[in-house]
Amino acid sequence: MEIQVLVAVCCIVVILMATLIVVLSRYRKCPADKVLVIYGKVGSDKNGQSRSAKCIHGGAAFIIPVLQSYQYLDLTPISISVDLKNALSKQNIRIDVPSRFTVGISTEVGIMQNAAERLLGLKLSEIQELAKDIIFGQLRLVIATMDIEEINTDRDKFLVAVSNNVEIELKKIGLRLINVNITDINDESGYIDALGKEAAAKAINDAKKSVAEKNRDGEIGQANAHRDQRIQVAAADARAIDGENTAKIEVAQSEAKRREKEAEALRLATAAEAVQAAKAKQEAYVAQQEAEEIRAQLEKATQQADVIVKAEIEKEQAEIRAEAEAEVMRRKARGEADAIFAKMEAEARGAKEILEQQAEGIKSLVEAAGNNPDAAVKLMIADKLEELTKIQVEAIKNIKIDKVTVWDSYGNQGEEKTATAHFLSGMMKAIPPMKDVWEQAGLELPDFLGKELVIQEKGDKELEQ
Repeated sequence: MEIQVLVAVCCIVVILMATLIVVLSRYRKCPADKVLVIYGKVGSDKNGQSRSAKCIHGGAAFIIPVLQSYQYLDLTPISISVDLKNALSKQNIRIDVPSRFTVGISTEVGIMQNAAERLLGLKLSEIQELAKDIIFGQLRLVIATMDIEEINTDRDKFLVAVSNNVEIELKKIGLRLINVNITDINDESGYIDALGKEAAAKAINDAKKSVAEKNRDGEIGQANAHRDQRIQVAAADARAIDGENTAKIEVAQSEAKRREKEAEALRLATAAEAVQAAKAKQEAYVAQQEAEEIRAQLEKATQQADVIVKAEIEKEQAEIRAEAEAEVMRRKARGEADAIFAKMEAEARGAKEILEQQAEGIKSLVEAAGNNPDAAVKLMIADKLEELTKIQVEAIKNIKIDKVTVWDSYGNQGEEKTATAHFLSGMMKAIPPMKDVWEQAGLELPDFLGKELVIQEKGDKELEQ
């Protein structure tokens, strides 16, 4: 009996152990990256209808043997490359939209049920193809309701529209949209490329315009500073030279008016450029179907804008250089005039100094002669007598007489003088008498020189005799 009881107990223990092992083997825990799908006899929903499956994300569940079974749905994200080509936009322009979508099994309660009903048992590649077909259709549908400008410029709006449409359809098969990445948008007609060039040209022209305006403001500020400096200097010099102050003020006012007119001309040119750009953009929108012609017009407008901006900059630079050169020439001329004036003033002072010194010398000479002008003149003549004598001697010094033949008859028709005496007397008379020279100069020969000349004439007569 004891052995039978022991065997019975062992059998019971074995059965219990087997039952426990079977129970434990049917208890399944759901990993975080999977969804546990229990199908078979899983009960009814709230409406009393029997459910096809029970989905569990996280936690664990007991699988009833024979009545129930289970599988897992992988939550790993699926990356789908969608190379959409020739999609027709709202403007009837076909575009290419290469993109990449990332999808995965949804963990929402109702959507997990859809995934269990439609994706359970499918391979990852099959799920990817199924989602790709849905994305292609919805992407074409969204592109057909939008303009190319909206798709190209407002990417957020385009992505929101794509996400909403695609996600609604993906939820029907139990998937959810994780991410959308539009890599690029192209079109066969080149319309998007033309829009890009238009935006780039506009940005470049805006930058050039900004640089030109800043340069203009800098030059105007510098010119205003120079003008203020010149006005202040002119005001300081006005106390000495009123005329120069007036002239400088007029120059400053004229310069200010010229720069004001230049600023007004630049403003008009900028406004005209903006009007032309607006007209070009309007023509581009009107002629959207003629994409090639639009691109040519945009490129032409870009080149014209570049030429205008460059010409305006070169014009301002030329005016600044001309003004600088004129200022240099004015300063150079002013310096040369100052140098000439200083030189003439120095020469005048030197001449005045010489005359003053000569006057002082003559005054001293008159005082030394006892304040007698005649005596002072005699002293001056006596001082120059040697030079006067040399001048008289030089008068006949260079007369060349190679040979003199005298046929002296010792008398000439009753005259007392011989022929030789007449010859010598004629030579002496060829020298201008000193008295005559003085009288021609408006002067009177001193008496002592006059007496000497009389004595000299008597000596000549005795020599002739």
